[in-house]
Amino acid sequence: MKRIVSTLLATAVLAGASFTARAETIDVTVAAGHPPVFRWVKHTNQTFIPAVNKALEGTDITVNWSEHYGGSLAKVGGVLEAVEEGLAEVGLVSSLFEAAKLSPQNVTYFTPFVSSDATAISKLIDALHEENKELRQSWEDNNLEYLGAAIGIDDYLLMTNFPVNSLEDLKGKKIGAPGPAVNWLKGTGAIGVSGNLTTYYNELKTGVYDGVIVFATAALPGKLYEVAPHITRVGFGAQYAGGIAANKDWYDAQPEALQKALKKGGIAQREAYHKDLDAAISASLETMKANGATITDVSPEFRMKWAQGMENVAKDWAAKLDSEGKPGSKVLATYMNAMRDAGAKPVRNWDQE
Repeated sequence: MKRIVSTLLATAVLAGASFTARAETIDVTVAAGHPPVFRWVKHTNQTFIPAVNKALEGTDITVNWSEHYGGSLAKVGGVLEAVEEGLAEVGLVSSLFEAAKLSPQNVTYFTPFVSSDATAISKLIDALHEENKELRQSWEDNNLEYLGAAIGIDDYLLMTNFPVNSLEDLKGKKIGAPGPAVNWLKGTGAIGVSGNLTTYYNELKTGVYDGVIVFATAALPGKLYEVAPHITRVGFGAQYAGGIAANKDWYDAQPEALQKALKKGGIAQREAYHKDLDAAISASLETMKANGATITDVSPEFRMKWAQGMENVAKDWAAKLDSEGKPGSKVLATYMNAMRDAGAKPVRNWDQE
């Protein structure tokens, strides 16, 4: 009997040793150019990482996360390169600041005045990535694996240090806008300047800009209402601004369990982020109003005049991509058709002109 017990104990010890040998801890660095005050970065810590960890429960894999936000590893517009080169295994890549490398992903920024539903747009864009090889190819060409977590941006606003009662009020004014959104100012007489959220406050305060094109849920934490108290709801529409991606060489070398967990984390982040976003939009506007901001909704005629006064930047953008061998026109038509099928009523049907 003693011999049997000893044998069983030895077997258990060996099994435990074998299990320990199979267990694997994988170091993963995740980077974002924006600081955690912004919702999409906050949810990387609060949603994406916990969701990946949960999906790995019951496996032999543990992730040791190293988080670098607010430009500590890569600045806004530099995350793609950092992940591509392996400085970070995972990153929040802002496609709107990667107009050359992720040009098809910028389709929403070349089609303003389509829809204010950020949740619907983001769900659609992630679905299109699953269905559309050309969209995925843009990431893969940069050694990235798209993990999802589409960053939807709520309806863009015009925030200025002067009242806007007509388009004529914009003539000669310097307006900061992110990436391709500078195109929205064409035809207004305003001077569009490319910028981003991390610098807007100081540039408004020092007079570099007279206003910015921004969205409510970022304007509030950025305290932009202090330096641009006139909020004009033009109805530019909600946008897709990027998502989470992994270095593809690294991703392809990982166990299947980790690959699946990362994709599940992307889905969890998109859902939690947009639930949070939807609840925050009205609250952000009300808080800014309570802090002295003046909020004005433009008339349908004002919105139409702005939209019709623009060049058809969407068609020009699509044609340019087509000439580069990229699926510009296909992506444009696919996106616009999907939005119309979902019930959107664009002010301009950019793809049909």
